[in-house]
This record gives sequence, structure tokens and C-alpha cells, in this order.
Amino acid sequence: MTFRLRLRSRKSRLLVYSVFETAGSGVVSCRQLGAPVCSSFALIGRKEWPKPLLLVALMLRWLLGSREQQGQQEKSPVQTIGEEQTHNPYTELQVLKAHHDIVRFLVKIDDYRFASAGDDGIVYLWDVQTGERLFEFLGHTQQITAIAVFPSSDTSGEPNPLILTASSDKTVIIWDCDSGRQVQQISDFHSTVKCLAVLQRLDLWLTGGSELRLWNRKLELVSETSHFTDSGISTMIELPKNCIAAAIGKDLIIFKLLIPTDESDNWDIHEVKCLSAHQDNIRSLVNVNELTFASGSLVGELIVWDALDWTVLAYECSFWDTSSHHESMQEIKLQKQNEISVQHFTTDGKCVFAAIGRGIYVYNLEVKRVIAYQRTAHDSSVLHIAKLPNRQIISCSEDGSVRIWEIRERKHFSAEAVSTGFFNVWGFGKAGKQPSQTLKKMQDNAVQSSVELIGDLIGHSSAVQMFLYFPEHGLVTCSADHLIILWKDGERESRLRSLNLFEKLEENGSLLPRF
Repeated sequence: MTFRLRLRSRKSRLLVYSVFETAGSGVVSCRQLGAPVCSSFALIGRKEWPKPLLLVALMLRWLLGSREQQGQQEKSPVQTIGEEQTHNPYTELQVLKAHHDIVRFLVKIDDYRFASAGDDGIVYLWDVQTGERLFEFLGHTQQITAIAVFPSSDTSGEPNPLILTASSDKTVIIWDCDSGRQVQQISDFHSTVKCLAVLQRLDLWLTGGSELRLWNRKLELVSETSHFTDSGISTMIELPKNCIAAAIGKDLIIFKLLIPTDESDNWDIHEVKCLSAHQDNIRSLVNVNELTFASGSLVGELIVWDALDWTVLAYECSFWDTSSHHESMQEIKLQKQNEISVQHFTTDGKCVFAAIGRGIYVYNLEVKRVIAYQRTAHDSSVLHIAKLPNRQIISCSEDGSVRIWEIRERKHFSAEAVSTGFFNVWGFGKAGKQPSQTLKKMQDNAVQSSVELIGDLIGHSSAVQMFLYFPEHGLVTCSADHLIILWKDGERESRLRSLNLFEKLEENGSLLPRF
């Protein structure tokens, strides 16, 4: 069923949207027929709208109720973009409604499928191209705390990929992606499993919580550590030489997996080293490349580690300007710790892209410094960040927005008034120097890059938790508003529809010449 939604922008420009619902699927799609999305709308004729139309209208109405009110209160330092977003291809959106609570996790299964999970304890499998809901996985009784994909394996004879989900109900459930059935439920954990990791090379997987456990593809427990007395493992990554880096509070614990030998047929997990370089709890871990990994903490620390000998290669600490009023700012700094916390990392092998507080930062491993940043990228904390192949960055935030950025090279001829407290490179600055001297020297002697806003995707009414990028199908976002949105390249989708139409006409003989 298709409806037309007419909205008038604050510049009195009439915007027309084509809204259509796939019957029985819970999928509502919206395609703009005019200019790109404006920053606020006035709704026209809202009475007795059909349900799918009302859903889209309420979603767009959030712009007027949230963004405009905020602008009236105070001028935001956040970079803005006009209505004509020429570099933003995502002009179509499709709303997927199935969850009944916050949707926290998205995971890519393959090039055309993804799974979603959240606080309602339900996992859904979706087709990214059509928005069709393929399966509903029911089994958990509380919120999902972690999700991972165990890819199919030809060597083990397992043709289907598996989804692993952990929950606050102290269980882990394994699901078959192709059949939609529950393969097995594991329920003998002492506490909630907070993280999952798949070791594809070894055909094993790990659960992390109050203990570290190692499992094989047959879902058999092959080894485990003793019980941790503190908060347990919050996140972990695989390292070379069969090692694991696990974050427990402020410490990084290095575990080594001992493979079976002639003397012993069993796997074993040995703790080999404790790395205590962080000043606060570790929030994020990422493998940069085969030789390097990085960790970030709640107080804005970024540490780059050697993945082979676990030594510190670089250290940066993020905090507020200490050039003046240092003592008086201590209380404010404590109150605003969420504004300097490392929320998420991603990498392209050469740089670490960090979501810290409300900003995004590009840290280059070769020169060991930040080469580009946007200190106030969003109105609230940035929750997720990704680097695209075309020098673009995508970020999402608690403010409900998804923003597209482009890294552009530029020559700095003068230093910007930014404290070296933000990312003070370990080994560069010395005590006693003015806070801006090191930054000025680096900027004057090197080509820096700017982070420029090229697109602003407004559709969610609450915090956007994370997103996935599909090169052929666009973006998938999930939010605390219980919704999932597929953001589509409007021009590409239009070409595909035209192509499908011509193919159908050709099949029916409608394109045959008439004499």
C-alpha cells in the first residue's frame, strides 16, 4: 500500500514523500520525491492518517520537537550542513519495526543478511536488500549483552554460519542462520557473559565475563580460567601467536592458548602478563594490524601496543585545557568524564579512528599523532564510528543523528587554539613548555587534514547505538527508539527499480515493436 506524505519546511518549501508499507512485514519505507531532508518540518493534515503514514510523520516530527527547541535555547557549536547535501547519497530510508525495546546490536552475517538484538532479548535476522524479516529467534529472557557470528567452515563440515548471543539471563544461545532454529543453549555460567570472540583460524570461540571460557565448533567446553574476583572481562580481542588480550577494569590481561600436543590432548588457557598502563577502566579494544592493537579508557586515554611483545608504542591522554585554571577545573572535569571517554575505535590499518566524548579523532600510527579531528561532531556522546573506503567517516550519537564526514587534506599555516591536553603525544611534549607550542610546531611542519561534514541523516528519535555499512546496500542503523532504519542510495535504488520494470515488461512482451 502506498501513500503520499506532504510536509512544508520552515522555508515554505513543499516536500513530498512517497510512503509505502510491505503488507504484514512491519516495514515502512519513505522515499523523498523532492529536495534533501530539511532540518525541521511543519506537519500538514495529521488527522486520521493510516498507521504507516503516522509512523513516518511522527519520526519526522521529532525534528521540530527536538532539534528546533535545542537551537532556540542556545547556539550549538556542532557543525551544521544545509538542505542541499550533494555528497550525501542516502535519500531513501526504510523503517524496520520489530523490537519492543532498545536495539543495541547489529551484526553482519554476509553480503545480504544482518541480525539485530537488544534489550527485549529477541534476535531478528533481516534481508538488507528488501528489509524482509527472515527469522525471529526467541530464547533469552533478559536483554542481550553480546552477539557474534561464527562463520561456516568447510574443514569442519559445518555449512551454515552460526549466531552466538549472550544475555543477562546468564545464558549463551547458538542459532543456525539458515534454518532459524536454536542449536544449543549453554546455561552454566556464574555471571553474565559480557563479550564474545570468534577465533576463526582455530575454529574456536570465547566467552568473557567472570571467567574466560574456550569452546569448539561442536559447542564443547575445552578450557576455562579461574573465577575473577573483580568486575570481570568487559571486552577482548585475538592477538598473534594464539594469544588473547582481555580488559578487566583498568588492566589488560594477556592469555595464551596452549594447543594440544603429544603429551596432552587438551587445550589450556594460561595468563602470561598483566598490562597496567591505563588510569581508568578500559572501554574499547581494536586490532589495528597484525603487529599492533590499541586500547582506550574512560578518561580519554589512547594506548597503542605492540601485539607481539605487548610493549607500549604510543600513549595519548585526552583532558580539558590545563593552560589556565587547572585547579579550579578539576571538579568540572570529573563531572564531564563522559565527554572525554573513549566510546569506540575503528581502524584501516594505518590510522585509528576514535569516538571520544562528542568528537571524532584520526590518529596516525606512523607519525604517532592526531592528524585530523572534529572536537564537537555531535550534540551528545558519539557511540559508534566507521571508516569507509572513500576517505569518509560515519558516526552516530546519543543525540539521535548519523553523520557522514570527509577527510580533506589542507596546509596549516598557523596553530589552532587547541590545548595539547587533547591527545598529548607521549614523548613529544615536555613539562614546562606552553601547551600550544608542541601542537603549533607539528601543524606548521606537516600537512594536516580536516574533517568536514557532508551528510546528516535524521530519522531516529533517540540514541543511535550503532550501524553497519553494506557497500552495495547502504547503511543500517539501530536505536533506543526500538527502530532499525535502512538508509539507501536514492539514485541507485531508482535505477534498480527502472531496470526491474524493464525486465518485467520485456518478459511480458510489452516492449515488442508493434506494426
